Amino acid sequence: MSTDAIKTQGNTLTFSAIPAGEGLRKALAMPRVDIIDMVRDSKLKGRGGAGFPTGIKWNFAAAEKRTPKYVMCNADEGEPGTFKDRLILSEYADLVMEGMTIGGRAIGASLGLIYLRAEYAYLRKHLEDTIKRRKAENLLGQNICGVEGFNFNIMVAMGAGAYVCGEETALIESLEGFRGEPRNRPPFPVVSGFLNRPSVVNNVETLAWVPCIMVNGVDWFKSIGTNNSTGHKLFSVSGDCEKPGVYEFPFGITVADLLKEVGGSDAKAVQIGGASGRCVPKKDFERRLAFEDVPTGGSVIVIGPGRDMLDLAHNIMDFFVDESCGQCTPCRVGNDKLLKGVEMLKAGTCSDEYLDELKGLANTMQVASKCGLGQSSSVALLSIIEHFGDEIHGR
Repeated sequence: MSTDAIKTQGNTLTFSAIPAGEGLRKALAMPRVDIIDMVRDSKLKGRGGAGFPTGIKWNFAAAEKRTPKYVMCNADEGEPGTFKDRLILSEYADLVMEGMTIGGRAIGASLGLIYLRAEYAYLRKHLEDTIKRRKAENLLGQNICGVEGFNFNIMVAMGAGAYVCGEETALIESLEGFRGEPRNRPPFPVVSGFLNRPSVVNNVETLAWVPCIMVNGVDWFKSIGTNNSTGHKLFSVSGDCEKPGVYEFPFGITVADLLKEVGGSDAKAVQIGGASGRCVPKKDFERRLAFEDVPTGGSVIVIGPGRDMLDLAHNIMDFFVDESCGQCTPCRVGNDKLLKGVEMLKAGTCSDEYLDELKGLANTMQVASKCGLGQSSSVALLSIIEHFGDEIHGR
């Protein structure tokens, strides 16, 4: 499969070539099970970072007998350095809603909910206007596209600015009017989600790719990327580079090739996946951005040669101390301990023995924390300690 870098920006994304409504009409012309099979066969994986196969998630929800069912769009784009969903919602809201409607048809849902990040409140009117227009065009509402009995509507619900609500069960808690805290799993949302009914939660970008697959076909999507990471991926590129912005590349592109495209070839490191991702040093720039190598929800922060890596570690740990919901002890206490440890490293007062204890704590947090926030909050710190020990110990 092709992994050559294909750079597109703004209105030249693949999404621009997909006519609104065409993917939905093609989906409605086939049985519900065939829709799920098509998404499954494309190997489309969640573009929010977790990478769970979308077709399998939809199949689990479709198999549940209880109704009503729900399709939820996770638009709580709170990962530092990520802004590609904002672009999609601004310019390709039709494709996102179309993906939700196709998902509703596939699993037997009649309502979709867009959970919109509080900081994106300015997009609410645009999304609600798009919903009204789609209803007028019979792409939402009753008997959609003339299909008797297929009724599906979409509502926009606002988040409250909590990073943890990007986790799907905390998002559901927030939607229900409760404090945004992760739930124990199982049961998973596909069995018992919103209002304890079968629900699928998909990222903005994931949903936008669904009508593209319906229009262009499974073979088209699988011909791009790698065997385990099919299709294109949108990347939010920021930091010490000449051309920051939103880029579309096929999965499997190397870090080095991406840096060439964005004007960041002199970087000494790249923070992949936002605060919860890993810090890739220059010696590893031939690694590939794919679920089987370096996975990412899309955040790429370029770190120039003049940056202090401990400053980066401090910013990240300070962020997680602030954003931890405090529900579980490993995350609530562990992140605070790691932040204080970074401050000791910056001051040159952290012994090698205590640094080893901090690394042990970080590893414990990864297995003992309740949700992905605590499980991933130490990943960047550990990678910085591993790859930039000379900076840390040279103080």
